[in-house]
Amino acid sequence: MVISVSTGVLCGIESRTVTVEVDVSSGLPQMEMVGSLSGEVREAQLRVRVALKNAGVSIPPQRITVNLAPASLHKEGTQYDLPIAAALLAALGYFPKERLEGVFIAGELGLDGEVKPVCGVLPMVLEARRMGLKECILPKANAREGRVVSGIDIVGSGSLDEMLAYLRGESSGSVEPEEEERKGEEGASEDFADLYGQEGVKRAMEIAAAGFHNLLMIAPPGAGKTMAARRLPGILPPITEEEALEVSKIYSVAGLLEGGGLIRERPFVAPHHSATVQALAGGGKSPHPGLISRAHKGVLFLDEVVHFSSAALEVLRQPLEDKKVMIARASASYEFPAEFMLVAALNPCPCGNYPDPQRCRCSQEQVRRYLGRLSGPLLDRIDMCVEMGRISLQEYRRRGQSKKAEYGSAAMRERVLKARARQEERFAGEEIRFNAQMGVKEIGRFVMLGEREQSYMDTVYESLHLSLRSYHRVLKLARTIADLDGIEEVGRSQLQEALCYRSVEDRYWG
Repeated sequence: MVISVSTGVLCGIESRTVTVEVDVSSGLPQMEMVGSLSGEVREAQLRVRVALKNAGVSIPPQRITVNLAPASLHKEGTQYDLPIAAALLAALGYFPKERLEGVFIAGELGLDGEVKPVCGVLPMVLEARRMGLKECILPKANAREGRVVSGIDIVGSGSLDEMLAYLRGESSGSVEPEEEERKGEEGASEDFADLYGQEGVKRAMEIAAAGFHNLLMIAPPGAGKTMAARRLPGILPPITEEEALEVSKIYSVAGLLEGGGLIRERPFVAPHHSATVQALAGGGKSPHPGLISRAHKGVLFLDEVVHFSSAALEVLRQPLEDKKVMIARASASYEFPAEFMLVAALNPCPCGNYPDPQRCRCSQEQVRRYLGRLSGPLLDRIDMCVEMGRISLQEYRRRGQSKKAEYGSAAMRERVLKARARQEERFAGEEIRFNAQMGVKEIGRFVMLGEREQSYMDTVYESLHLSLRSYHRVLKLARTIADLDGIEEVGRSQLQEALCYRSVEDRYWG
């Protein structure tokens, strides 16, 4: 007699249903597992046998066959231990086989029968609900994560004994009530008002947040590049329910969903410059999302960007364009979402004091080689470039005594939200949501210049030798600046401000 129960396998950040089939019959006493299994899945037979023995379950000397269907789908992970044990217990008559109908089970077993947490529970439960299953039995440590999904009952088990008691009807399987999920509060993050001076970079940050533009900061050491970047998430619009679920799935698959609830704040990911290509893009034997995907719907901050390896920087090109990371393996291809705002920072030269002739010790060749580590194709994908100067002690004291409310996070966030509201109205029914996502077709529809403005841009295009990509980038920036200014038509002042962010780049790499 074959006993079946449902479980799941991860494919990128999505899950697919796997059916665990167990058959106990006469023959040579052994347990055999089939179904395109990895080494860690095959080891499940040893963990299950010993866990059942330590739970007081006697396995008769019969032939036990375990199949994980479909066989065409490669199985990896340790989440199959618990469903195999449940199906085997049903086959041995410890509870009626009907009890497993409509039930999804996932969990790793310790040798003492403890049910240990596994990665990717959130997408698994979402798939179980989509398949019409009625309840999920999960490790107790993953129960809160599973309960994020409505419309399906979640039961947490801390041990094999607890699961068996529940399936026998000897226990209600109720889970201890969890504390109420905390939501991100406005103003909880660090405040831009703490960054004295630097109104130029604050304005640039506001524009970047309003239009979801990529930003590069050039400044000497200690000017506040990192301080400014860490305050950027505080002025971004609140994360929506849909976005929170998408981001939480990524962190669930990566095993980083701390506390089990949905992620309620936009991610801020700041890898060290020694990060490898695989750490950034993801991958591994069982492909997991990398740092790029963990910044999905948030900010990826690359401090001292020129010290990242060239291979690590070039891996950003595809995600910046396609908003996803593709990882190809011989067995399958995996797709991880990667829609993030890139914020990068660097010193103007190796010593950090260029172009000050009194303090800079670098030769022109050293400066050229240093800046040349940032390739042209990557620079083309950065919408804004802004300089930050050194703050004098007098200005620091003056700003410390009277913080400028105009460029505090609360005021900046309010202006960003108003600009985003204008974009939502403009792009209603479109596939894009932000000005930075506009293509040539959208620019032609939504950035209509007057005769004087068009003449001005024609002159600028020829005199500055702009490429078409740079030209379109200026128009998208000008559109965002106009949204922040609360006007519908893009005027000359918005175009000039947008061109200022282009001129900084030209001065260093032109």
